[in-house]
Amino acid sequence: MAEHATPWPERRAMQGPRLLPWATAEGKPCYLSTDGRGYVATLADNIESVQLGMGAELLEYARDTVAPGAKILSATEYRWLACRLTEALSDALRVADSRGQRLPGSEDEEEAGDEV
Repeated sequence: MAEHATPWPERRAMQGPRLLPWATAEGKPCYLSTDGRGYVATLADNIESVQLGMGAELLEYARDTVAPGAKILSATEYRWLACRLTEALSDALRVADSRGQRLPGSEDEEEAGDEV
């Protein structure tokens, strides 16, 4: 698996609710009140690892398709690739947002940025 696919070791430093890597049926974000341990937190870590690993593999595939001399894909195949890349980017941004919220002092920096 890609190097991104390892669990995030700093997860235990988090404060407050954690943004989970999935949404409700209505598309609303899901949060978990946790100390970074437990079944659901571990499940979320594993899902994030899978999402980032799949994104890395998809990016490698996409790079191969646009490399010089690569086979030309059909419009349907390019559309499929664009849809999968969009999903992977969405997943990666959600993981980044979740991890950013869990960084020590991230709330202090946001408040300071609002005052400027």
